[in-house]
Amino acid sequence: MPHEVIMPALGMAQDSGQLLAWHKKPGEAVAAGDVLFEVETDKAAMEVEAQKEGYLTDVSVEAGSDVPVGQVIAMISETPEGAGEANGSPSPDNSSTGEQSEANGRETGADAGGEALPDGHQVIMPTLGMAQDTGLLVAWCKQPGEAVAADDILFEVETDKSTVEVNAGRDGFVAALLAEAGEEVPVGQAIAVISAQKPDKAVSRKAAGARTSAAGETAPEQQEKTEPADTPAPSPEKRVAAKTPPGVAGRVLASPKARRLAQEQGLDLQRLAGAGHPKPFHVKDLETLKTLRAETPAASATAQRFELRAEVSGTGFADFVAWAKDSGGQADQAALLAGFAAASFGNFPAKVRVENMWQSQAYSAASLWLGQVKPADDDQEVDLLVRDLRASRISALQLDAGKCPVISILRQGEDLALVLEWTGDRVTTPQAIDLLSNFAGRMEQPLRHLL
Repeated sequence: MPHEVIMPALGMAQDSGQLLAWHKKPGEAVAAGDVLFEVETDKAAMEVEAQKEGYLTDVSVEAGSDVPVGQVIAMISETPEGAGEANGSPSPDNSSTGEQSEANGRETGADAGGEALPDGHQVIMPTLGMAQDTGLLVAWCKQPGEAVAADDILFEVETDKSTVEVNAGRDGFVAALLAEAGEEVPVGQAIAVISAQKPDKAVSRKAAGARTSAAGETAPEQQEKTEPADTPAPSPEKRVAAKTPPGVAGRVLASPKARRLAQEQGLDLQRLAGAGHPKPFHVKDLETLKTLRAETPAASATAQRFELRAEVSGTGFADFVAWAKDSGGQADQAALLAGFAAASFGNFPAKVRVENMWQSQAYSAASLWLGQVKPADDDQEVDLLVRDLRASRISALQLDAGKCPVISILRQGEDLALVLEWTGDRVTTPQAIDLLSNFAGRMEQPLRHLL
């Protein structure tokens, strides 16, 4: 069936975006991952990829137009002729018989299911990446009926690349929470309502169509419960912790500030998880972590060693190195490998050492941007070691993983073999799988890292 192309939300308080240009023509074939159009907000211009293979049809918005977030602007259909439904008209969900505010889901008194909600501004699940379809709601930082300021942190959301604290965006009261911590909610779906006046009854319920956090449960039905607005609001420190959803077992859920301070202080947040401390972790939890760290005996020198292997095409990274040198003046392959490894590891700031046949260099990575990967001091411990053995004749290895996980890159004909070695006291198995899978994806299709 046809896939709707919508105007994404690229900012926390974004209501609309300007469609700068279409990269495909109506009726033209598109593949998943092709750049479909460019959109500009008040902060940046971004390229948006097609999420499905098919044909671009039913284009209803011209380049240069300002479009509300969530509005359908085209379809990806199975045939070049398309569904014949858009052609300048709103989609059935955005019918012109309703108010424009109802069409884009920003200011309305009813949700998509037509059920009554308090009047106010709808807060949607933001888009934090171009290929992101859903976001994991880690925690609510405000409770139903509680007063909120525009700069207050309303909730935390996690994607496959980062955990982000999202501000409320306006002053008012939390009139409704339309998703629970631990649910994966589709991008663009309303998850909260902020009203100008304190509501008589604040709404709190699960999200429609979201994946639940407990393994084995089915998608939740909409369940609504009401809470009196005059119920005393819990302390700001009381946050609703997310259970671990399917597919993210072993992932450390923590606020960006907590991750950064833990990294600076040499603290392992995984110890909190192992001790059963509720996620997500915040700065105040670091004091508990320091106590656990002091009481935990030193790891045995004979910690069990593990290994994972992956194989990818060798042409993707080679082409990317040539492009980075010609277009951006980046001739340091080791820095590129360090950036890919740090992004795959997922904790920033990160320190990665890259060793090859001629040299060993440590790098620090402050974010996903490869331009921020800089040489670092060699006298400090690193989070990850990358052995670049592409220039050697070695085709297999089994070495000591040491104090940190080690990724070795071996050449096998035209392909590359990636070997991850680690010890069980440093990294969990799910973390190791995520690490090697993400690194392999970046090595095979490096340009996706830039998105």
